[in-house]
Amino acid sequence: MTENSKHPLETDCQTITTQQLRPSKLAKTTDSSEDDLLSDDNQQQQQQPLSIADSHPPHMSAQNPKLQRYLVAIEYIGTRFSGSQKQPNCRTVVGVLEEAFHKFIGQPVSIFCSSRTDAGVHALSNVCHVDVERISKRKPGEVLPPHEPGVVQRAVNHFLQKNEGDIMVVDVRSVPPDFHARYKAQERTYFYRLMSGPEPLSTFEKDRAWHVPEELDLLAMEEACKVLVGLHDFSSFRAAGCQAKSPIRTLDELNVSEVVPTPYFPSIMERRQTSLSQKDPTHASLNNMWPSISVSSDDRLTCSNGAINVKFGLRRRHRCFVVTARARSFLYHQVRLLVGVLKSVGIGDLTTSDVKRILEARAVTAASPMAPACGLYLGDVKYDLP
Repeated sequence: MTENSKHPLETDCQTITTQQLRPSKLAKTTDSSEDDLLSDDNQQQQQQPLSIADSHPPHMSAQNPKLQRYLVAIEYIGTRFSGSQKQPNCRTVVGVLEEAFHKFIGQPVSIFCSSRTDAGVHALSNVCHVDVERISKRKPGEVLPPHEPGVVQRAVNHFLQKNEGDIMVVDVRSVPPDFHARYKAQERTYFYRLMSGPEPLSTFEKDRAWHVPEELDLLAMEEACKVLVGLHDFSSFRAAGCQAKSPIRTLDELNVSEVVPTPYFPSIMERRQTSLSQKDPTHASLNNMWPSISVSSDDRLTCSNGAINVKFGLRRRHRCFVVTARARSFLYHQVRLLVGVLKSVGIGDLTTSDVKRILEARAVTAASPMAPACGLYLGDVKYDLP
């Protein structure tokens, strides 16, 4: 099927959108200003004024009562995107998603994201909303029942896969016309991946993690996290140009975990363990099946005179660490600046006392260099869905 051919899901209908008007003033939120609702790592947020679409508060309902609002969760690899927000002459997440909706619907739409991400930042689940009205092609002017969410998901993914294949709709839900993806978000979770080891990063990990050649001290990094969790003035952890009115934030969670590096394939020892567990469940062991760290196995490493050698054709695995940061909202580049400090602690350049000093300095110049965008993932956006 070519892009010009009609998709089977669009044969009976077309959808139109209506533009919303700029409100006279923004609705107040319980504990944050409008700027506080902006998420971490948003280049366009800092460099471009808010558009009409971005300025809609949650009380602004769709002007046309026949519109159906959909909440759309998307995943994407951020490497080939110039950020999430639409920009002239740039490939962006919103731009590609709007194009796919346009091809399915036959009319232009406007996508409103819950969280904005910089170029190179990935998303396991970013959320946006879109308003559509289904109009019959056979009887112009006749409004048809809205598409089921599953139909929208399959149709939009059909056109997204004709693009670079680095973005996909993972869930769709019908929501009330006043449900705003950005303003209704209660919490955001980010993950940051670090790969530790002297060897060059695997091709499969290129642009998906921050390669740290030095060994990382997990316990030291965990102690540093305890200093940063909670309500603080995070002036030392917001980039220049941040438009948030206040640097005060509550960091609900910040921790570091060591996980199995990906892509992960079982060793001979693990495959044998699987066979044993299938024959006798008492042999099953979660720690043996999925070790939390990269350990030697009989098909990867051999010992000779006490030395550990990698078998020919197999690379030594890096150790993989994931930093998790969870809060209602973040300052500009806050997560990447936090990770930069944690990495410095991990390699021994900073101590927990130094982290306290940096936090109390309330100046971004006191912090370590910012972590690169490639390791950052928007993991989850939490809502109280109707």
